[in-house]
Amino acid sequence: MHVRAVAAAVTALLAATLLSPAGQARAAAAPQQPPGPAAGAVQRPVVVAHRGASAYAPENTLPAVDKAAALGIGWVENDVQRTKDGELVVLHDDTLVRTTDAEQVFPDRAPWRVRDFTAAEIARLDAGSWFSPAFAGTRVPTLRQYLRRAERDGTRLLLEVKNPELYPGIERQILDVLDSEGWLDRRHLAGRLIVQSFSADSVRTVHALRPAVETAFLGSPATADLPRYAAFADAVNPQAGSLSAAYVAAVHALTGPHGRPLKVFTWTVDNPSVARTAAGYGVDGIISNKPDVVSEALDAA
Repeated sequence: MHVRAVAAAVTALLAATLLSPAGQARAAAAPQQPPGPAAGAVQRPVVVAHRGASAYAPENTLPAVDKAAALGIGWVENDVQRTKDGELVVLHDDTLVRTTDAEQVFPDRAPWRVRDFTAAEIARLDAGSWFSPAFAGTRVPTLRQYLRRAERDGTRLLLEVKNPELYPGIERQILDVLDSEGWLDRRHLAGRLIVQSFSADSVRTVHALRPAVETAFLGSPATADLPRYAAFADAVNPQAGSLSAAYVAAVHALTGPHGRPLKVFTWTVDNPSVARTAAGYGVDGIISNKPDVVSEALDAA
């Protein structure tokens, strides 16, 4: 028989077999290979610029956001506090001493707590010279300014509610600002925003007020306590020094409030070897002051 005729006959036989009831039943019963990495493969963690690219620009400032974007880092982390007159500003410490010139500008205002200064007073401060003369005159951004810069840069945001016990009601206020700046629409909620805190009560409050927002708890709850956190947090974010493969697996085994496995973002990792170890444990994200160094280490692994 001619080769083409043989091929045609085989094709017809296979088609008839697959279209038969028995063939269809066997096809339906056959296991389907899911898309994505092969079984056992470890997915590369995302890298988050801690307080912006804070090894290269003053932490929590707009230049730090811009530097992260320039380095090709898709996520930035920041910290939010509240002024005396109710403005939300982006600062890590609850005092102004370490990262501004508040002691020089307001010498009689010790201990220079953020909550004791108005937004206008904080706007006068130099938040860059402490880091480098090249950043002299950099200001403490408001949350609105920070959100607009991150939006301009196309950056995703890991936002920390800092010291919520000092600022009653700050969770609702943060959510109101996020909403008014367009950060609570479908596009941002689908993978561009996570709100986290060391306070479980604060994370729980955010979830209760806006269930659609992805949330994270900062810390390392005991494994036995993790199911309680899974009721209101989508991620558990431990310090790198407390991390283990078993703990990451225990977190991943739980389903969060949005019906997905809990994630793990670890902090603060600047060492390439530590970053590769954390990636080997299966973490979903690594928070770093040197996000470019960590990213290069992961790419080379």
